[in-house]
Amino acid sequence: MSTLPCPNRRFNGYRPLNGRHLREIAARRLHHGRHRFINPMGTARHGRFWQVLSWKLLHTNAYGDELDEQPYSPVHIDWEPVKAHRGVSVTLVRHATLLIKDLDRILLVDPVFGDILWFIKDFSPLAFSLDEMPRPDHVLITHGHYDHLDTASLAVLDPGTHVISPLGYARELKTAGLRRHTPLDWFDVYHDGGREITLLPANHWTMRSPLVGPNRSLWGGYLIRTAGGPVIYVAGDTAYFDGFEQFAADYAIDLAIFNMGAYAPRWFMAGSHMDPAETVQAFAELKAKRLMIAHWGTFRLGDEPVHRPPRDLKNRLDRKGLLSQWVDIGLGQTHYF
Repeated sequence: MSTLPCPNRRFNGYRPLNGRHLREIAARRLHHGRHRFINPMGTARHGRFWQVLSWKLLHTNAYGDELDEQPYSPVHIDWEPVKAHRGVSVTLVRHATLLIKDLDRILLVDPVFGDILWFIKDFSPLAFSLDEMPRPDHVLITHGHYDHLDTASLAVLDPGTHVISPLGYARELKTAGLRRHTPLDWFDVYHDGGREITLLPANHWTMRSPLVGPNRSLWGGYLIRTAGGPVIYVAGDTAYFDGFEQFAADYAIDLAIFNMGAYAPRWFMAGSHMDPAETVQAFAELKAKRLMIAHWGTFRLGDEPVHRPPRDLKNRLDRKGLLSQWVDIGLGQTHYF
């Protein structure tokens, strides 16, 4: 049972499972609505338009004095050591873009190589040619928000690149010119030789157009049993929910990668993204060996400056005596197993 207090569900951003099992929810397709998907762990999203207006027009940013300190850090990556490594490695390219090398296969998660919206500053543009990057065999998409599914970035990949995604993204992938696609529902598994890629539930949502509305497509994270040995959990965007212990019962995870950015202010962001305290809580419940974070350093999508998430996480881990389990790498850096 989760130890995270929830005196006010609106600020915690999740509905307790109360003994329900995620596999049963998925098997009964309780996350499938008539015309859109349903988040069984999420809180109601009524009134979000007015909340956005309130946040942008009336809210005072508690981090306002630090915004001028945000570093502009172009990403330089020497890909040769990654290519030469014979085992498994994870490169945090930038934002939520991860490149996982598993022996002779390359997995690329949520590739976003450029700007997403004209009014959002890019603090970490790529400073290397994409031709230098290992060519992906599989692209894993977690959900459809523009900072995770960017058709312009997908369009630069080879048209024969295989894409794995949650249900509902055929149109976007066709727009990007990618013709090999495996859509997954929660707990579906894709097999590739000695590796397995499983789509897991997440407490999130997705939308491409406000005219069409939210959740026309599914969202989730990935459990990757690599052929090289390590088991990697890529959470994708998720708010906290009390289901991580269920994942721990099913999987022995070597590295958990959580997206931890755009977490402030909590009254608005708690239903979409975890803050440092919730990330540490989820990590402890997941019983993973190591922790790594993404979704920071590139786009300021919340109140906190782009460089704050690692600092805030370090302080929290230190207080909980878990600092030795943190894989502390920056944008463009690689963790080798």
